[in-house]
Amino acid sequence: MRIPSVLAAAALTVAVVSQPAHAAAPAVVFTKIYYDSPGSPDFGANSSLNGEYAQLKNRTKKAVSLKGWTLRDETRRSDHVYTFGAFTLGAGKTVTVRTGKGRDTRTTRYWNRSGGTYAYIWNQTADTGYLRNASGRLIDSCSYDSSRADYKIC
Repeated sequence: MRIPSVLAAAALTVAVVSQPAHAAAPAVVFTKIYYDSPGSPDFGANSSLNGEYAQLKNRTKKAVSLKGWTLRDETRRSDHVYTFGAFTLGAGKTVTVRTGKGRDTRTTRYWNRSGGTYAYIWNQTADTGYLRNASGRLIDSCSYDSSRADYKIC
């Protein structure tokens, strides 16, 4: 009689189909947040602001367009959001987003913040960085909670 073997095969098929799909690792991830820039606290000098940064890496073998992607900290303030313009992160490449002012390149982008001590983005003891794609979906995050270090490897 073949009914038991057919039922067993059907049950196996259902079990295989109903297994949860594993989420793919994000293409672009945080690699480092340098939150306690050299010389800070100070009065927000551009050199000190640029000593504070977040690094993002493309872990794939294909270039990724970051146009419209956002980088931010836990603060809900709109001026704590960096939005990428037309920018493509090459395969396996890293981009550094510095807080202060400068000229954007293929490897470094600038938040273009100034204005004293309130221009800093990353808190010196605890904060979380969030990377979202152009649709607003969370791609990656990196948290730290330490005043004993100047940076966090994510």
